[in-house]
Amino acid sequence: MRIDILTCLPRLLDSFFAHSILQRAQQGGFVEVNIHDLRDYTLDKHRRVDDYAFGGGAGMVMSIEPIARCIRALQAERTYDEIIYVTPDGERFNQRTANRLSLTQNLIILCGHYKGVDERARELFITKEISVGDYVLSGGELPAAVISDAIIRLLPGVLNDETSALTDSFQDDLLAPPVYTRPADFEGHAVPDILLSGHEAKINEWRFEKALERTKQRRPDLLL
Repeated sequence: MRIDILTCLPRLLDSFFAHSILQRAQQGGFVEVNIHDLRDYTLDKHRRVDDYAFGGGAGMVMSIEPIARCIRALQAERTYDEIIYVTPDGERFNQRTANRLSLTQNLIILCGHYKGVDERARELFITKEISVGDYVLSGGELPAAVISDAIIRLLPGVLNDETSALTDSFQDDLLAPPVYTRPADFEGHAVPDILLSGHEAKINEWRFEKALERTKQRRPDLLL
């Protein structure tokens, strides 16, 4: 899989992809992540990627030219399954979307900044708009990292135990059940006996019941 992230602040993403699971996924050849500096695609001698909005108003707008040049350069090399723009008014990101995107081969993620991007960039190039929540961030770099993380960990071979991702919260529209590790008793708080019983079928039944119970209590909307 290949993910190309377009941003005017590439250094914000360097550390995120240089550690832990995301680093191992790249080193293992499961995914290729490329960060593109939109300033490299501007013809302005000051490398500006923004300008004032027509009609006035506060804030700057990301210009269409460097975005178009970058996307077209990438499209000249390969076909992309989706060109994603991360924006507060996009479709709410969830596990189902992550699952679907993990089955693709090539993705572009455009990070907005300032007051957003020129609307023509959205009309001409973007195939999917995604929001990570009903709030506003300073830029799209964090959402792009979140989306990439959720997708990459689903790729076969990335996790040591491939069943781990399949038992995460939201995979079956349920929250994950409680989990425990050693010691079996911590200051009088003991691990449920069923988890120490060795009866796999009964343990799985307990986990399902606890997942259902937790979902009813915390996220009943998932059961609708």
